[in-house]
Amino acid sequence: MWGRLLGESRHPGTVVVVEGERDRRSVRRLGLSGPVVLVHRGRTLSETAQHLATTSRRVIILTDWDTEGGHLAQRLKEYLGAGPSGPDLEHRRKLARVLRGELVHVEGLYGWASRTAGKAHRSLTQLLEAAEAEIDALTG
Repeated sequence: MWGRLLGESRHPGTVVVVEGERDRRSVRRLGLSGPVVLVHRGRTLSETAQHLATTSRRVIILTDWDTEGGHLAQRLKEYLGAGPSGPDLEHRRKLARVLRGELVHVEGLYGWASRTAGKAHRSLTQLLEAAEAEIDALTG
């Protein structure tokens, strides 16, 4: 799951959308090196969606797992449209399953992953791979 997100985010024309700068820093610390666009950057949501639609081939939405983040994800999905080239919410859903309500903000993802890895006496990479295997087993 995380490995897949890292790989997919590097494809030309793919962007990951997060809510704010702290979210971007968190996913960067976890190794995401592809383009990361902020929802809250002085534009309306429709302007941001329009910009994404004209400059990106694929949009991966990774907003917070709280009510506001869910609303933002749904509104972005509506603005960007559906279909094969529509926005990707799957990574957000899979991460929500892994987190099991322990975390609601993307900005805390790096800290959560580091703490969880330390408790399990695993490296961060091992933790992310184990989580990916667990999600793959659940989703078939």
